[in-house]
Amino acid sequence: MTLVDGAGPAGHAVIGADTGVVEHDDAACERITLTGVVQGVGFRPFVARLAAALDVNGTVWNSSTAVFVEAAAQRATLDEFAERLVSDAPPLARITSVRREPMAAASAPVGFTIVASDTDAGPKSLVPPDAAVCNDCVAELRDPHDRRFGHPFITCTNCGPRFTIIRDLPYDRPSTTMASFEMCSACRAEYDDPSNRRHHAQPIGCHDCGPRLQWRTPDDADLGATVDDPGSRVGRAVDVLERGGTVAVKGLGGFQLVCRADDDTAVRTLRRRKARPDKPLAVMVPDLDAARRLARVGAVEARELASTAAPIVLLEALKDVSLSPLVAPDDPLVGVMLPSTPLQHLLFDAWRVVAGDVALVVTSANASGAPICHRDDELDDVVLPLADAVLTHDRPIHTPCDDSVVRIVDGTVVPIRRARGYAPMPFELVPDGTSAPGPRRAVLAVGGELKNTVAVVADGRAHVGQHVGDLENLATLAAFEQQVADLCRFHDVTPDVVVADLHPDYLGTRWARRLHPDRTRLVQHHHAHVAAVMAEHGLDPHRRVVGVAFDGTGYGTDGTIWGGEFLLASADGFERVGSLATFLLPGADAAVREPWRVALSLLRRAEIEWADDLAPVRHASDTERTLLAQQLERRLVCPPTSSMGRLFDGVASLLGVRHRVTFEAHAAIELEIAARRAAAPFPIAPFVLGSDGTIEHVDVVRSLVDAMRRGADVDELAAGFHHEVVELVAAVAERHASSTADGVIALSGGVFQNSLVTSGCRRRLTESGADVRSHRLVPPNDGGLSLGQAWIGLHGRSHESARKQG
Repeated sequence: MTLVDGAGPAGHAVIGADTGVVEHDDAACERITLTGVVQGVGFRPFVARLAAALDVNGTVWNSSTAVFVEAAAQRATLDEFAERLVSDAPPLARITSVRREPMAAASAPVGFTIVASDTDAGPKSLVPPDAAVCNDCVAELRDPHDRRFGHPFITCTNCGPRFTIIRDLPYDRPSTTMASFEMCSACRAEYDDPSNRRHHAQPIGCHDCGPRLQWRTPDDADLGATVDDPGSRVGRAVDVLERGGTVAVKGLGGFQLVCRADDDTAVRTLRRRKARPDKPLAVMVPDLDAARRLARVGAVEARELASTAAPIVLLEALKDVSLSPLVAPDDPLVGVMLPSTPLQHLLFDAWRVVAGDVALVVTSANASGAPICHRDDELDDVVLPLADAVLTHDRPIHTPCDDSVVRIVDGTVVPIRRARGYAPMPFELVPDGTSAPGPRRAVLAVGGELKNTVAVVADGRAHVGQHVGDLENLATLAAFEQQVADLCRFHDVTPDVVVADLHPDYLGTRWARRLHPDRTRLVQHHHAHVAAVMAEHGLDPHRRVVGVAFDGTGYGTDGTIWGGEFLLASADGFERVGSLATFLLPGADAAVREPWRVALSLLRRAEIEWADDLAPVRHASDTERTLLAQQLERRLVCPPTSSMGRLFDGVASLLGVRHRVTFEAHAAIELEIAARRAAAPFPIAPFVLGSDGTIEHVDVVRSLVDAMRRGADVDELAAGFHHEVVELVAAVAERHASSTADGVIALSGGVFQNSLVTSGCRRRLTESGADVRSHRLVPPNDGGLSLGQAWIGLHGRSHESARKQG
């Protein structure tokens, strides 16, 4: 937070009015301006209550840019008041700046008032993320004597929907999807009462004024939003679940598919309908005690599960638990989350009566590759074909938002998907102690093709939107365009610079060039990965770091597929100082889906015969092997790559772990699982680092084949490969650390979702005295690209990072 002196906004000059005032000869008068996440979090009622407690006179109001307070009291009291505006702020508030301006008048109105919101020019207030229902609301939800007993949408200023219902700022009810719900007299009384927890809580309602549940099945007519007991609709959902059916439930950010997690048939049916054959599914349990009976839950894991963001947390599953093996096939990790909405709590309260602590599978209601469904007009064509019934409601969702996913590595949170509960919280891109960028450019960053996110920069802050998905079809492109429009509107951004990935065929890049041909700047994929780490940690944008960017695919400046890169990088550009030796991907995208192709390519490059004792050779048919040999010989549809992600895939097939995949990183994940089972790594040959920075892996492949033929344990070989990757990172990073100002090593890219690689690199580099930085706020995968692009777009002296060198 920054304390700033200066002029405040004009208007609302209550202090010093000519009538209705009490003079205080020793009073101090100030206008206090607060920016940050100060709307939708109960900030004005909080200010009013604090003023009443301290006997401060004045007024408070919102605009689209800030919260303004005009206050009068004795000097010591006013100082305490200003300090507690920050220290005692509501739990969902995030204050980024405070400006205190002395006012000339020494008089104030009796009491303290909240006045209507105002609009104002300039950057708008920060959009608050959605927050899990608070404990106070859950207690009322379960209290038969409370008037909101069983109300599926109970909320207050400390919890509930925000980002997903906001249409515009300032955050008032008419600017949300609650605009059509007129408050009853009881809700209005709470809303107007400064002492009430629901004072100016925009989403509040009750059984009388809504929102209300609805129930749909493929055969039944819509029962409508009647005032009858919502428990009957929840009861119907439980009946369907108990029989092994699937219910689509409308959540905060979209429809979700729910089925019991202990029923193989139920899970198999859900997977078939969703076209998701193998990728692990998340489960929901009612509370932390139930989570501990399902998986290992440490202190950090428990904190994240119970946080206001309430993400899915990847946990180590316990043995002999009542989960279908189809929930997370062959995976020792299980994604677990707790209920985050009142409706989910009601559903679990009813579910526990019939099924005890049996977990429920909860996953987004969309076909594989499509964005999450969130509109009511999608019910018949999209949602109902996926489910046996739908438990929905009549509150519209303006902005779709999927569940967030995190993993804990060495006690540190590593985001895997940044969405509900986190987006669109901003990042300060002009940290204290660094050189500011000349003009504060307005930047739009359109992210990458996979795991797309979008970011805008306004007033030196990057606002990173929620996970969109893979830009591979018109539906996800439409979701991408809507997010661009919303973020630009929320933050009054007309971009001076639009930053896109260097790949010419990415949909986001083509969109940027088509709509903003004169303002679009291209940033190399792995440069953006490293820049995202630098942005997260507030590093000087013009001082180079050693960046390690390991992933599956990124378009290089030489037109080839990169992915095993060492860069000396800053916002101004990069130098490629190390890279895996290239190998061929026979069939291009087919090799991504079928790692046995990569394995055979690696064998051919290592001059190892395709003998039948090798797993990928046995897996491929005679015809497949013949065609692949011809492809490699003629280099027909065989793009070269330096990808570490593809090397992981090839080694997974070489060891017989996984030959075909159905989701991204499938083979690499199973290779990590195998390595985790090992008692110790099997010693294999190291990577060879050439004087020109080329990293040769032929000896690694030969060593793995030789060890397998001598009967070495596959799990130990997988661990040995991981060990050599860590040693490689340490060797190359240490070679170039002296070329940076501070010896900073930045780790990024999807491979660093692998906890063995991340943990090993952190430990190994730290032991050598390096300053290791990795992701903690945005994902290391392509979900973090937009932040890196935005940072380069704001700070880069030469925007076209591809202009540097390959």
